[in-house]
Amino acid sequence: MSMFPALDLPKAPLKLVRKDEQVFVWCIIRKKNLVLTPEEWVRQHIIHFLITTKNYPQGLISAEMGIEVNGLSRRCDIVVFGKEGRPRLIIECKAPEITLTENVFHQIAQYNFKLNVDFLLMTNGLNHIVCQIDRIQNSINYLEDIPDWDVIQR
Repeated sequence: MSMFPALDLPKAPLKLVRKDEQVFVWCIIRKKNLVLTPEEWVRQHIIHFLITTKNYPQGLISAEMGIEVNGLSRRCDIVVFGKEGRPRLIIECKAPEITLTENVFHQIAQYNFKLNVDFLLMTNGLNHIVCQIDRIQNSINYLEDIPDWDVIQR
C-alpha cells in the first residue's frame, strides 16, 4: 500500500479487502469494514498497538465515539475506558502527513471538557504527543511514551 506509509508503531495485522477501486480495513472495535483512509490507517495501527503491546482490554476501547461539545456533535477518534467505566484516555488520530499542531491539541482539549480524562494522546502515526493531566497542580505533564494499560487504569 504505497499511499500508506510505514508508521512509528509495530506493523498491525490488518485485514484489508479491495472492492472495485476502494480498499477497506476490518475494525476489530467497530466489527465492520471501513474505507481505508490515511487517518484510518493510523487509527487501526494505534488500536492494535494498544491491545497487543500496551495490554489494553479490547472491550474498553471505543472508536469514533460521538459526544456533544458546545452544542455540536463531535467524534472522538478513540476513547479508552477504565474498568469502572470512566473515560481515561482520548486519542486524536491524524493522517501521517498532518502535523500535530496547537490546533490539534485544542481539538482534543475540547473533547476533554466533556469526558474529563487523565491522559491525552495525539498521533499521526509518525509522531505521538502524550500527556497526563494533573488536576492538583492544574498542569499538563508530557510523557515520553504511550502509557501501559496499568498506568492509565490507576
